Amino acid sequence: MTSNHNTRSRLAVGLMSAPEVDINFISGFESNGPRHFEAGSLESRLLIEPASADSVFEVGGITIGVGFHWQQRQAQRFAGAVELVPDGDNIVVINHVDVEDYLCSVISSEMNANSPLEFLKAHAVISRSWVLRQIGNRHTEINDTARCGADEIIRWYDREDHTLFDVCADDHCQRYQGVTRVSTPAAVEAVKSTAGLVLTHGGEICDARFSKCCGGATEIFPTCWDNEEHPYLKSFRDILPPQPLPDLTTEKGAAKWILSRPDAFCNTSDKTLLGNVLNNFDRTTTDFYRWEVTATADEFAALILEKSGLDFGEIVDMTPVERGPSGRICRLKITGSRLTKTIGKELEIRRILSPSHLYSSAFIVEKSEKIADNGKKITTFTLRGAGWGHGVGLCQIGAAAMCDAGYGFRQILEHYYPEATIQKAYE
Repeated sequence: MTSNHNTRSRLAVGLMSAPEVDINFISGFESNGPRHFEAGSLESRLLIEPASADSVFEVGGITIGVGFHWQQRQAQRFAGAVELVPDGDNIVVINHVDVEDYLCSVISSEMNANSPLEFLKAHAVISRSWVLRQIGNRHTEINDTARCGADEIIRWYDREDHTLFDVCADDHCQRYQGVTRVSTPAAVEAVKSTAGLVLTHGGEICDARFSKCCGGATEIFPTCWDNEEHPYLKSFRDILPPQPLPDLTTEKGAAKWILSRPDAFCNTSDKTLLGNVLNNFDRTTTDFYRWEVTATADEFAALILEKSGLDFGEIVDMTPVERGPSGRICRLKITGSRLTKTIGKELEIRRILSPSHLYSSAFIVEKSEKIADNGKKITTFTLRGAGWGHGVGLCQIGAAAMCDAGYGFRQILEHYYPEATIQKAYE
């Protein structure tokens, strides 16, 4: 098996980067207690290994949900070793931890650790698959721009964009909050009972992507990242038995789909189910299957200028140019009085049209105009959308609903990753 790690690996997880760092070595180190580190005083890498297996250290001021509407700062605790790396004017804090211990935290951080066991098992397998694929695949040079010219800016942000560590601890990779996010017996059992299990295709470990809510239709990899096709990441309706997916690449098809609420596993408002799956900060979003955002042309212009540095002047129109099979826009033409450009891919569109991020790029644009009392014309755009996240791979809300309906973790994985095989990467 390509990318097969026959023994369990130790993972390097980037926790934060800041000019100054405060770390409290709580237990399990030769010298316990608080220590303060400044970038200017750190000349080279500093690796602090634990003296015992029950080591715990606390890092203050870690930002989670960077750029998203739930962004917040926390002090978090971790087991394992800590490494401090000088990086320009900052110190990068890295946690070295066993993969299986990392997974116990991830599936308790990505969702509520009280989630149903079969759901946690499914997530343990995909999280393990994805992280094992990343180990040793650090980019030597970060280049997230595919195409940048006079008429368009097409950019994506992938999870392999780290050079000092394997993965980061936030939503850019997988949420990892160490021992701060206390693992329940169910979370520990989910990791233990699936130990070493990964998804594979063609002898390689799968790039097992996942998002919060697909909005009723999953998306393909090239809509969101580079143009590489993965046979196990397909677009289909989130429902069983299988039903055909309408053509959502057209404006007519996308509008009909988004303005309706078709049956899907993730089409649920069951508060008990959602409460068992989502962590507290995720539940600030009340309706992610279908949503809408309204702002004036001036408000969008100011927002786009702030987020992209592009001065479009007055926003005249926003026109979808290309959609993926789930209806997610991957190229959006923005027409202004001073500038016209096509923007992509899906995350870049979401990033520049919201103070944080739009829930997804599966939206239609409705434009309206009215004359104010002062005689000025006011243009308003309403974005009506579907889903939360990129929609590629497993849909977390849909998977939880499948579990609630009696499906096991293997059936969940077979649904969201067709053509993938479940097998052992190590014992």
